Amino acid sequence: MGSIGPFQIIIIAVVILILFGRGRISEMMGDFGKGVKSFRKGLTDEEEPSKPAAQIAHENQAPAAAESVDSAESEKTSG
Repeated sequence: MGSIGPFQIIIIAVVILILFGRGRISEMMGDFGKGVKSFRKGLTDEEEPSKPAAQIAHENQAPAAAESVDSAESEKTSG
């Protein structure tokens, strides 16, 4: 009993290709790549200091509300 050689790897690859088909294998590899990318993003996000959820929500809503008030006031004065 030795290690797996190149011939055995080729046979395994052919069997997998027959069982799953080329399209399904490429789809699985794409999903695997997305998972790795998400994992790396999660690692880098943990290193950055996190903000409280309320502060993030306030930052996202404040500029939009200010812009709508400014545009409404400018329409009233010009029209």
